[in-house]
Amino acid sequence: MSKILIVTSENQKFTGFADALARESGAQILRADSVEAALDSVSTAKPTLVVIDETVGGIPGLNIARSILMKNAMVNQAIVSPLSPEEFHEASEGLGIMAQLPPSPDAASAKMMLDLLGKMP
Repeated sequence: MSKILIVTSENQKFTGFADALARESGAQILRADSVEAALDSVSTAKPTLVVIDETVGGIPGLNIARSILMKNAMVNQAIVSPLSPEEFHEASEGLGIMAQLPPSPDAASAKMMLDLLGKMP
């Protein structure tokens, strides 16, 4: 069974998104509420996808993505961000982020993520 890790300190914000991911993919949904917990999960659980909130514990999502990249460069990552697509591209360049998610990800966001993940080699 594949695993998807959601990194956030605001679990309620991701309820519909996480439910849709689990329902549509059959993946086990894991959660981490800190950078340390996220890095630990990336090492031990080996998720196929990590979804990172805009900030977690005051740390920007892009910084968390950078830390995860250093831990496991092969894991797919998506980040919640209110930036325009152009600004997000500039800010995330070189991090291998597969997708930008809206500030309140929902079931449609989950479907988009799974569609993108399905196209990954």
